[in-house]
Amino acid sequence: MSEIIEEIKKELRNQTTVPYFGLGIFKDIKTKDGEQMPYDSDSMILRMNNNRPMSQRLMFEYSRAAMHLEERRGVQYLTQLVNSIYAQDFEPTPLQKMIINMQPIYIIDTNRDSKIQELLAYEPHCLILGKSRIMADKNRYETYEYDVENKKYFLVEDNVLDDAKKILFKPMGSILPEPTFVISDADYVDWLTEAMGGFALPPILKTYRKTKKYLFLGTSFDRDTDRMVANELTFDSAGGYVITDKELGKKEKKFVEKHNLVVVDMSLEDFIKEFV
Repeated sequence: MSEIIEEIKKELRNQTTVPYFGLGIFKDIKTKDGEQMPYDSDSMILRMNNNRPMSQRLMFEYSRAAMHLEERRGVQYLTQLVNSIYAQDFEPTPLQKMIINMQPIYIIDTNRDSKIQELLAYEPHCLILGKSRIMADKNRYETYEYDVENKKYFLVEDNVLDDAKKILFKPMGSILPEPTFVISDADYVDWLTEAMGGFALPPILKTYRKTKKYLFLGTSFDRDTDRMVANELTFDSAGGYVITDKELGKKEKKFVEKHNLVVVDMSLEDFIKEFV
């Protein structure tokens, strides 16, 4: 196992493996008020519904539950709700800190928090923020450049990415610079439809991602949505690694085999201990 960890370290340092963060990195992470951060589909649904379970049909996947809330209360309500979850006071996770310390130049973060942005607040970087249901444009993202001196993001054209020293890609949105999220079924359908047409990420990343490996951290492939998103974001990949101590289901195993991923059988907590 230690040989695989050392190989992952080496590949992170030489930029051949790209870190890919999922919801599971927040397991055991609590806010300053002692509230558990959502770390899987069920816990996300509970947080969106005042810690009350929803119907079995809606509990299947949080995007379905989010769609129900959007239909009842509206898009603005759902945006404010998700923003309130991630705007709470909590520390960046040990895993986020550890990976940032490896100085990757390209990071994929499918979570909606701003903690990696906060960890990068003292160095120049570009942010690619996923969007959905934009009527005026096929592209399902916006590109920002971070001004270190003024601590602000500025909307820029994609050509700025040509000289970017670091790129943070948050395809499902973030609370910063303005709250925008891909979270409901309608959001995902729109985003995935345009992603399949090639409009979910800038052209430079389509070139950069070729032959890259991916390190999946806190990412589960037991839901169709997560598999489809990962498939689009890691197209042309050369394989990679999944860190998990959970037994994989049939669909998960099929995804792992299709994408030539190595399953590293350990919890994220043990991975961190071994890594450092």
